[in-house]
Amino acid sequence: MELVVEWSRTVPTNGSIELPPDPRALDSIGRNHSLPTALADLVDNSIDAGATQVLIRLVKVEERLTSLYVVDNGRGMSADVIDSAMTVGGRRKYEDGDLGHFGLGLKAASFSQARCLTVMSKASTHEAVGRRWRLEDSGQRSFACDVVSGDFARSELERNWRIQLSDSGTVVRWDDVVAFPVTQDPRRVDEFIDHAITNTCQHIGMIFHRFIEQDRINVEFDVYEVDTGFIGPPIPVTPLNPFGYAFPGRPGFPKILTAEENGLKLDFRCHLWPGQSANPSFQLTGNPVNHQGLYFYRRDRLLQAGGWEGVHAPNPKLRLARVEVDLDSDVAGLFRMNPEKSRVNVGPEFARLAALARSTDGLSLDEYFDLAETVHTESRKRSTKRTAMVHPGAGLPPRLRELIKREIPEKAGEEPIDIRWDMFADDLFFRVDRDQRTLWLNKRYRKMLLGGKHGGLNDLPLLKSLLYLVVSNVFEGNHLGPKDKDNIALWQTILTTAARAERQ
Repeated sequence: MELVVEWSRTVPTNGSIELPPDPRALDSIGRNHSLPTALADLVDNSIDAGATQVLIRLVKVEERLTSLYVVDNGRGMSADVIDSAMTVGGRRKYEDGDLGHFGLGLKAASFSQARCLTVMSKASTHEAVGRRWRLEDSGQRSFACDVVSGDFARSELERNWRIQLSDSGTVVRWDDVVAFPVTQDPRRVDEFIDHAITNTCQHIGMIFHRFIEQDRINVEFDVYEVDTGFIGPPIPVTPLNPFGYAFPGRPGFPKILTAEENGLKLDFRCHLWPGQSANPSFQLTGNPVNHQGLYFYRRDRLLQAGGWEGVHAPNPKLRLARVEVDLDSDVAGLFRMNPEKSRVNVGPEFARLAALARSTDGLSLDEYFDLAETVHTESRKRSTKRTAMVHPGAGLPPRLRELIKREIPEKAGEEPIDIRWDMFADDLFFRVDRDQRTLWLNKRYRKMLLGGKHGGLNDLPLLKSLLYLVVSNVFEGNHLGPKDKDNIALWQTILTTAARAERQ
């Protein structure tokens, strides 16, 4: 006979017990972060603190990258506030304009990239304070956070940061940075620095483009060489506006399409890029086909760049279509962002609400998509075939080489041209070496042209790009003709004279 146990609507309990999280949980948070997204999360905190300036400094010791700082001139923190900020999962009270949301940003972003996080800060009328979290190799045994010496916190805040930290400010320091290369090879370290700063500048420039364009925040990078005390020149983050075209692909754009139903209201600001654009704001961080779609903003911070979220399927013919959606009003039930603030998950009502959206002249999203395809097709018909050129090799940043390869047809049967530095016996500015397929630049002028900036394999991209466009054709064919030789002599005379004048 089967025993029948009566089902209970409620679950009885016998008191409760404390089950604190395993301290090793610190080692697993922030797994979805990259270096650019992690640093963007720290810039969020700086903006929430009222900062107008942020400096990101990479630190080299004996040719090896070891540490990273993020410094801001915000309102700083007292002892109570820094304890709250360093509490894992601590949920402070967020103001209406704050970019923070989950209480994990500082810790998750930092531990995704480094094994040691130190925060030092000073609020107005308060003493400097500091706290440190370390991820032990054997695993955390407790949630005990180290208290940093007040004298050391003060000394860190008083360093030469290029930022005036007069009465308040915050220094975030990462040590044992796992994202850095484990090498002392200067060439590899320089390549990493160039790649990391370039990618992060592009990401931060895109995520915070509204803030930077409106001069609400200024973000810069530099590199500090501890052994020599040399601090490289500042590298500013410039805005990368996904909608930064000079003129739209159709008159009358952008158009605002509004959807409203059951108390929910949402605006879709629909843009049409002009076709065949080489504008960095169109290219963004890769193939423009991947950047079509919806751009979600929360309080002017870009959360997601592209993707149609069920409104339309990805389509190469829609590469010119980008739509701004502002979530400042936190429309209930429609959206949820991930902890890294890099993605928006839409609710089931979103696609249906989007289908209802109309502009004042009656344009729907479906009609907008049709128009975007038409503009794309017409632009391809209008485009003229560009003259093929020899493509560049080493000496230019990878992103620049990729852009040239994408925009300029390659000259068949010709090897790429490298652009490199060498010490010449004379003062000539450049030398064409067809045998080695190299455009050599005179190292005598390098330091002057860099202006004290840290040099590397891909340094001075603007100068090198201009020289590439001027001289690339002399690398074509089997020999130099009389016209090529005359052109080289002319360019050499002008550029060498200009370089000498610059050096005086």
